[in-house]
Amino acid sequence: MPRKSVRRFGVALLGAACVLIVLASAGLGYRAYRQHVAAETLAIRSPNGVQESGYVEIGGIKQWVQIRGENRDNPVLLFVHGGPGASSLPISSAWRPWEKRFTVVQWDQRGAGRTYGAAGEALAPTMTVERMTQDGIELAEYLRNHLHKDKIILVGHSWGSFLGIRIARERPDLFHAYVGTGQVVGRTTFEKAFALTIARLQTLAQSANNASALAELAPIASQPALTPENRLIADKWSNALALPPADSFPLAGPVPPLFMPDVSLLDLYNWHKGVAFSAKYLTGRTGPMYQSDMAGSGLAFPIPMVFIQGDADSVTPGEPAEQYFKEITAPYKEFVWVRGGDHFIPFDRPDEFLAELLTRVMPFVGN
Repeated sequence: MPRKSVRRFGVALLGAACVLIVLASAGLGYRAYRQHVAAETLAIRSPNGVQESGYVEIGGIKQWVQIRGENRDNPVLLFVHGGPGASSLPISSAWRPWEKRFTVVQWDQRGAGRTYGAAGEALAPTMTVERMTQDGIELAEYLRNHLHKDKIILVGHSWGSFLGIRIARERPDLFHAYVGTGQVVGRTTFEKAFALTIARLQTLAQSANNASALAELAPIASQPALTPENRLIADKWSNALALPPADSFPLAGPVPPLFMPDVSLLDLYNWHKGVAFSAKYLTGRTGPMYQSDMAGSGLAFPIPMVFIQGDADSVTPGEPAEQYFKEITAPYKEFVWVRGGDHFIPFDRPDEFLAELLTRVMPFVGN
């Protein structure tokens, strides 16, 4: 290439780099501005309020905990997030009304979010349901001492319901009540979800007049066992027929995840890394969520038990949870169907979920 052409190419490349730097700087500046506005929107300003976050020593490692509420005298609500590995912190801005009635605690579990970011892959040998159940118990004890409460409310969502119900079973003395939503009860939950997936694929295949898809799906639909062979067929036609996600992850609330205060780009990166990392040890056909038999672990609970379930949840369909709920015993129990509700009721219907908490759970909270 002639020297003149090389010089022109170099100038053009330098110009393009300058443009990219300017655009990146502008984007980061805009993000910083939006985070500042969000911080003002979400700030706790009441004299008796609490707004704190940081690492707490739990289970021998540093685990990230956030505590927010307008009145320290309010009941404490510990939210156990799903995934596994999917910290709820980036998508919780719609919970601002909850913080008027509860002191809301969010926890980046072992292998999730900032807890994953602090420890990384070294957590692998400890990624067990037993260890994480003990983590939850240790956190509940810490919150009782730190916030001067005798008991707290425990809310588990999806994977968090699978973990939360074990925490409640082992140490019911720590809790006013247990609330499950998107409740996982083991293999039957995922078998029902798989049957719904096959039904959705059949509908798409009929609409597309796809005879090959209908022929391969028909024998599975008659007996939708979640075997590796059936899963391969379902995956094949999910791709070919462009099956939409059962329940897309919610972006509800006044602040999108990208603009949440104190959430860095590294935090968002670790969020995604934590989900993938946790899945290796806790999900899949050999993982504890699939293999576990909740009924076999005990059906007697000495505290109030409330399940809040969307009737349009195709990720953790409510029928297996309802059947399990009928079998458990508790001093008070209630199963609440949310009509039209999907898998993410606490996030995309936060006001409705709060109303259920106040109606079904608050009566059991002592002074």
